[in-house]
Amino acid sequence: MSEKRKYKKRYCKYCEAKVDFIDYKDVGSLKYSLSERYKIMPRRLTGNCKRHQDMVTIAIKQARAAALVPYTVSRKVVAATPYEEIR
Repeated sequence: MSEKRKYKKRYCKYCEAKVDFIDYKDVGSLKYSLSERYKIMPRRLTGNCKRHQDMVTIAIKQARAAALVPYTVSRKVVAATPYEEIR
């Protein structure tokens, strides 16, 4: 049998900061929940709790609709640092 991998416990940074609302206009804080191709990162990677992950997801979708965050990045052209475009 293979051994189970032991991961360190991730904590929700929004719970530690006691955040009640995540604003879609604050793109700087949303970029930590996005991958380099601007996909929403899952809870198991970010460490967010269910409540705050739902708020982050809604905020990212609103920011995409308001054209603050792009929907996708071309597979053929990958920017070296994609977050330079985001303020």
